[in-house]
Amino acid sequence: MSYRSWFECIRGCGRRYSIYEVVYNCEDCGGLLDVKHDLDALRDRSATEWKALFERRTRSTEWPSGSGVWSKKEWVCPQIDVASVVGLGEGNTPLLRVERLGREIGLPQLWIKLCGNSHTGSFKDLGMTVLVSVVRQMIADGQPIRAVACASTGDTSASLAAYCAAAGIPAIVLLPRAKVSTAQLAQPIANGALVLALDTDFDGCMRIVQQLTADQTIYLANSMNSLRLEGQKTVAVEILQQLGWQVPDWIVIPGGNLGNVSALGRGMLMMKELGLIDTLPRIACAQVERANPLYLSYLTGFEQYRPVSAQRTLASAIQIGDPVSYERGVNVLRHFDGVVEQASEDELANAAAHADRTGMYCCPQTGAALAVLTKLRSGGVIKPSDRVVVISTAHGLKFTSFKVGYHEQALEDVTAIHANPPLELPADHSVVSEAIDEALQPLASSDRFR
Repeated sequence: MSYRSWFECIRGCGRRYSIYEVVYNCEDCGGLLDVKHDLDALRDRSATEWKALFERRTRSTEWPSGSGVWSKKEWVCPQIDVASVVGLGEGNTPLLRVERLGREIGLPQLWIKLCGNSHTGSFKDLGMTVLVSVVRQMIADGQPIRAVACASTGDTSASLAAYCAAAGIPAIVLLPRAKVSTAQLAQPIANGALVLALDTDFDGCMRIVQQLTADQTIYLANSMNSLRLEGQKTVAVEILQQLGWQVPDWIVIPGGNLGNVSALGRGMLMMKELGLIDTLPRIACAQVERANPLYLSYLTGFEQYRPVSAQRTLASAIQIGDPVSYERGVNVLRHFDGVVEQASEDELANAAAHADRTGMYCCPQTGAALAVLTKLRSGGVIKPSDRVVVISTAHGLKFTSFKVGYHEQALEDVTAIHANPPLELPADHSVVSEAIDEALQPLASSDRFR
């Protein structure tokens, strides 16, 4: 059976395009384009056969099946030549059962999906491998693409730069000046991208990159291009594989540009349509108070939507006031009986620090998701018996200044209740011993380690 995919307008007007066309919006109605698959063809394998195939390919040494994305090639980009695939070991990230953290917030069945345990340290690798591979195929077929460009708050630029460097394709990155972490800025620079730091925010960078990519020789890599979502949707399949194909009750995910929310829903729906699962989880999308357009729309039942001017937030990767995938995200949340909640700077910083005290090392976006999880649990929306997965979108090492600032109690609008700065002492055994005894005394009388 020959599998195929194509672009199709999300507004139902029926307009279709090849995935190898340089097109981002429907030319008839202006709607975004989603990748669609021939599900009838995919039904030539039973659900049991698909599961067995995916399990067999997981961590395979055969190229490119060892990738968590390309092990599901038929569901992602079936018609691409394997020679065009640009893979950097993406996917197959850990799903951790976090018993102590779950116990402390009243959720005995809590998992965290560590998408940041990837080549560039974020979930963006899952989508970028697909997009850059398709561009490589387009160039091989003779299309005159000079470069791939993105606007970014940090993680997208790092991923684009790495995958383009591996493919030998020029990358152009537009960043808001002085609004991304040093680690995030260093990554695209190190990988040879042309980095442009603009005096604006992410939304301003996004407007300019859309203008730049009107030139069809510069290809757009932001998540309004749904090739990215095809790779990112595989995180849903991974979660179910790792849970023995048992569907969790809830998945909590940070929301900025809303491509990841959309991708998660796409993966779950595809599994249901092909019979691998028979129920769907509920989805909770976490925003921050300083960049909360989806939350404000949710309060109106998604009847009203207004972009906001995103304010500076510790969760810089979701500091987005006008998400390009808003329409997609709302469609998913409606289908999954979803909820949207927001977190303050204080709440997200302390939620991340609390998780760190139980063995994690959370980025601030994951802190926002954990803060929202705690709110939904305290409010009774999420029940103690629910099985919950939190999506951790990036590695905490990309946000070292956030960690240091927290423990130095230097973060604005944050009361660091878990601050743990180093003790500076003289090199004297008795002083050191006394400090240790004093520190351990309260632990001996607590049930912290019981």
